[in-house]
Amino acid sequence: MGPMEIFWLVAGILFLVVEAVTPSLVSIWFALGAFAALITAFLGAQLWIQILLFLVVSAVALIVTRPLAKRYLDSKHIPTNADMVIGKQGVVTEEINNLTARGAVSCMGKEWTARSTGGESIPAKTKVTVDAIEGVKLIVSPAEDSAK
Repeated sequence: MGPMEIFWLVAGILFLVVEAVTPSLVSIWFALGAFAALITAFLGAQLWIQILLFLVVSAVALIVTRPLAKRYLDSKHIPTNADMVIGKQGVVTEEINNLTARGAVSCMGKEWTARSTGGESIPAKTKVTVDAIEGVKLIVSPAEDSAK
């Protein structure tokens, strides 16, 4: 076994070890590239071909599998009770003004700080719909029946 075969074997093993000790996928693609380069090294390919194959296999593996892996591994969004207010209607209790960072909405029996989705001011007593929640702040827009 020559020096390049040893190099690619050690690199592949190191990438696998890093993958094993981390909670998410970070280096499996490079391990695949290293093992592809190892095969070409055993076949007697020149160094530039080994490096090129390492880069190509790693990039293709990353591009093809990363979106799938991300979808299945990072899909653990845990909804909170606060998420229940998204899509609900509320009433502005203090004028919402994003520029002055002021505003409050009463929604589902609770008082929330609020900002408008579009950046416009929303006067008190306006019905609003909750579009999103950021921390403990509701992001709202005027409700359909309020806009008429």
